[in-house]
Amino acid sequence: MAMNVGSSSSDEPEVMMEINTTPLIDVMLVLLIMLIITIPAQLHSVNLDMPVSTPPTKKIDPVVVKIDVDANSVINWNGRPLAGRADLELKLTEAAATQPQPELHIRSHAKAKYEAVALVMASAQRLGLNKLGIVGSEQFVN
Repeated sequence: MAMNVGSSSSDEPEVMMEINTTPLIDVMLVLLIMLIITIPAQLHSVNLDMPVSTPPTKKIDPVVVKIDVDANSVINWNGRPLAGRADLELKLTEAAATQPQPELHIRSHAKAKYEAVALVMASAQRLGLNKLGIVGSEQFVN
């Protein structure tokens, strides 16, 4: 009492559904070995010509000139009142001639005329002074 279990009546083998990866792995290993052999040995150090640096120079604190414009629009140079525009021009010319140029810190009173402050800034710019700063602006916040 024998029983035939197979459903195939022909002698053809069944179709294989999986890819045979053995030849692919063999090709990859051969390529890896060729790559390892053909790469030249790299140096462990790289020679660089680095620039020689000079030590940093001493930081020189800038000279600060305080120019105040009071409530009566009188211009003060480091706390001393100036006689007029000609005296201001003279002081600014002297400051422009010094090297390095001083920093001008301009502080105006809240009731000073804009004309006096604009005069100081315009004269400084015309004479070549580049380091201008308006200080004390926090009084105008409110």
